[in-house]
Amino acid sequence: MTWQEIEGHDLLVDQFRQTLRRGRLASTFLFIGPAGIGKRTFALKLAQSLLCEVARAEDLQPCGHCPACQQVATGTHPDLLLVAKPEDRSFIPVELFIGDREHRMREGLCHDIALKPFRGGRKIAVIDDADFLNQEGANCLLKTLEEPPPKSLIILIGTSEQKQLPTIRSRSQIVRFRPLPQDTIERLLISQGLVPDPQTATRLAALSEGSVQRALDLADPQLDEFREGLLSHLSQPDANAIEFAKGVGPFVDQAGKEAPPRRARMIQLFGLAAEFYRQLMRALAGLPIEGDDVLVRAVRAGHAVWPGDEEAAAACLERCLEAQSQVLANANQATLIDCWVDDLATITRTGRPLAVG
Repeated sequence: MTWQEIEGHDLLVDQFRQTLRRGRLASTFLFIGPAGIGKRTFALKLAQSLLCEVARAEDLQPCGHCPACQQVATGTHPDLLLVAKPEDRSFIPVELFIGDREHRMREGLCHDIALKPFRGGRKIAVIDDADFLNQEGANCLLKTLEEPPPKSLIILIGTSEQKQLPTIRSRSQIVRFRPLPQDTIERLLISQGLVPDPQTATRLAALSEGSVQRALDLADPQLDEFREGLLSHLSQPDANAIEFAKGVGPFVDQAGKEAPPRRARMIQLFGLAAEFYRQLMRALAGLPIEGDDVLVRAVRAGHAVWPGDEEAAAACLERCLEAQSQVLANANQATLIDCWVDDLATITRTGRPLAVG
């Protein structure tokens, strides 16, 4: 069963229906879950349901044809406010919340959501990329979240609770989205013509971790080729870290000269390494390894010669996640890669987490 062509989240739809029928819809929601599983699409369809001029809001069945539904679909509804991190910025600019210096508190989301609805019964704001809210941006939102305007709804979208600032978490009702089932990913890849054949869909779905976006990322031939070399390196504790680091930089350079795609590629490669260590931890704990043949072979090879224990594998996983955060903080590419490779080599060689201090 699907809701408005959105797959995998029917339980959440039922929960929102019950909440609306009881008249207990919260003013702020934080949608949490992996990227590429439909959180933003769900938020926009919820907004369309609440602003539809024909159907009852509590049924969550927007007609899709009235002026309000069409405006939501095109992102032009006057009562729907959309905020997202620009590609060339590391964080969501505070100007999107409170206006630039010449128009402080006379423009931006915090100003606009306090205005009386133009044509709908409420104002709805969808803040994508909430993972990229810095302290300044969160502080700008604080008053609006503490004293939300009547008939307003704010939806923030992020990938994990840990990436949200405490001021945001404590003032939001958290809605957790689960990764999509593998067969759903496979079906979507085929039905939407995103892959050339069913065999590719099956392979990418197995690697997707429940995310259509991750499946599409892994469809990149350059990434696929690099992944095999990366997994081979990680499975060998005595591999030459210096030589490997020399190959990582050119791979990132292939993404282009602009910073956003280069950052995205670095996050991808650190994510691929993180998945290796996640599965290695499963193997060390006696659990079955999950993934495609390439990952399974690499993890088995690494498990056979791993000098440490689960704690060391967890330390490597944590270092990969830390590296992703450092990318978002605009760390120098070459320095970050060298430090990351060296730290993994040290943990792997010694079989112990890095010493602190």
